[in-house]
Amino acid sequence: MSSPASERAARGAPSLRAARWATRTQFFCTGFLFATWGVHIPTVRAHYEISEAALGMAMLAAGVGALLGLSRAGALIGRHGPKAVAWVCGLVSTAAIAALLSLPGYAALLAVLAVFGVASGIFDVAINAEASELERREGVPLMSGFHAMFSLGGMAGAGLGSLLLGWQVTPQTHLVGLSALTAVAVWLACLQMLPPEAPVEASTPFRLPRGALLLLGLLAALGLVAEGAMYDWSVLYMQKELGSPQDQAALAYASFSAAMAAARFGGDRVRARYAAAPLTIASAALAAVAMAVVLVVGDPVVALIGFALVGVGFGNIVPVLFSAAARVPGTSPAHGIAAVSSVGYVGFMAGPPLIGVLAQQSSLTAALFVVVVFAAVLALGARAALGRAG
Repeated sequence: MSSPASERAARGAPSLRAARWATRTQFFCTGFLFATWGVHIPTVRAHYEISEAALGMAMLAAGVGALLGLSRAGALIGRHGPKAVAWVCGLVSTAAIAALLSLPGYAALLAVLAVFGVASGIFDVAINAEASELERREGVPLMSGFHAMFSLGGMAGAGLGSLLLGWQVTPQTHLVGLSALTAVAVWLACLQMLPPEAPVEASTPFRLPRGALLLLGLLAALGLVAEGAMYDWSVLYMQKELGSPQDQAALAYASFSAAMAAARFGGDRVRARYAAAPLTIASAALAAVAMAVVLVVGDPVVALIGFALVGVGFGNIVPVLFSAAARVPGTSPAHGIAAVSSVGYVGFMAGPPLIGVLAQQSSLTAALFVVVVFAAVLALGARAALGRAG
């Protein structure tokens, strides 16, 4: 028989449904923040009067910060729990975006972007750990739907940013206003996160992933190299290689990202029906074949259809790999996700420059065959990696 105190605690605890919607909100906010920063990359360059090389260093500062954050995420979440970590890092991330155009100079910009990278990297692991816990408690796949909200947040952030720029809203007002709204949404969502069922773990130092986690991380890196290449190079491919006008070329990014979001919204139903390994193999194979057809045929209409199919193929790969990382025996969900994220994020940062170097040596069409090759290798390695994950 339960005590009055335990009954009051149960009544005050967030429900699984509330926690699920809170986690969806946090994934949406993450995508929204990244898109808001992306919209104002040209604004930041003009405001601080910096070169493209200096802007690249600023982006690198955010990337290095994210890797540093990922190296500490598992320990911090183990010590304090996902709820407390998400609350702090989510608010720090929004504050960093709000401050982008209010800094005294370039050095301060580098520091703030590094802080943004650290905070956003840790926040990402915290909400993925929460998503993994919700999957475990509810006994059904949920991760793809959460990642779909990230994609939806990115589309909303980019669309709203474009709309506000068209309305002549000043960049400073845009950054501060939307960051403030996002901070409120993150704070309210954190109130509904699940309390841990058991005492949180003691902090353990970050170690380079080995065994199953290393294999999962390498697969994530392959997928994210290809995904990053699609985001950064598909529009230029349509313009430069196929001769498409700018308005048509812009549809390359839209077709890929919209199809990826749609695949993730339906991904949990697919994951409930099919095992992780065959689903990943089929998804990666679809991406490889679709991208190969795009590059061989060289037609704008075929390219747009192919980019959408590539988005469908890649849509559920990262959610599947993160769910598997959270279940690896002998490690906590937070440590597993952080380890796989750290390896995968290296791929996400390395992919676009790799394509650029290869394109300079040959052509962009030839360079984009990296997407085909990496997707094929991902398909070939999926069974071994996911089998070892348990």
